[in-house]
Amino acid sequence: QVQVVESGGGLVQAGGSLRLSCAASGSIYSIGAMYWYRQAPGTQRELVASISSGESTNYADAVKGRFTASRDNAKNTVYLQMNSLKPEDTAVYYCNIFAQTYRSGYRSYWGQGTQVTVSS
Repeated sequence: QVQVVESGGGLVQAGGSLRLSCAASGSIYSIGAMYWYRQAPGTQRELVASISSGESTNYADAVKGRFTASRDNAKNTVYLQMNSLKPEDTAVYYCNIFAQTYRSGYRSYWGQGTQVTVSS
């Protein structure tokens, strides 16, 4: 199986920065696209950023120019560098990856989420 664990969340003042990490482990043969989502209380989960296996990135309009996704394939890890944080960025951030194991084709795996709180 595949385990996905996010880390790096916390409390930061508006204008500050945080770097989230998402590490995948287990019987991984390869990892395809990796995604960052977020969900604020009372709202639907929304896609924040994506990074393909070829390291092409896409971002939600709300975070363009402030957030940067990157990946380290040797470590099966994806990162989200968040700069110029705003109170509206407050949410639980989730990592989602598509991974192929030695026993199955590509499947979607989710982490448990990490809380990001931005104070004004």
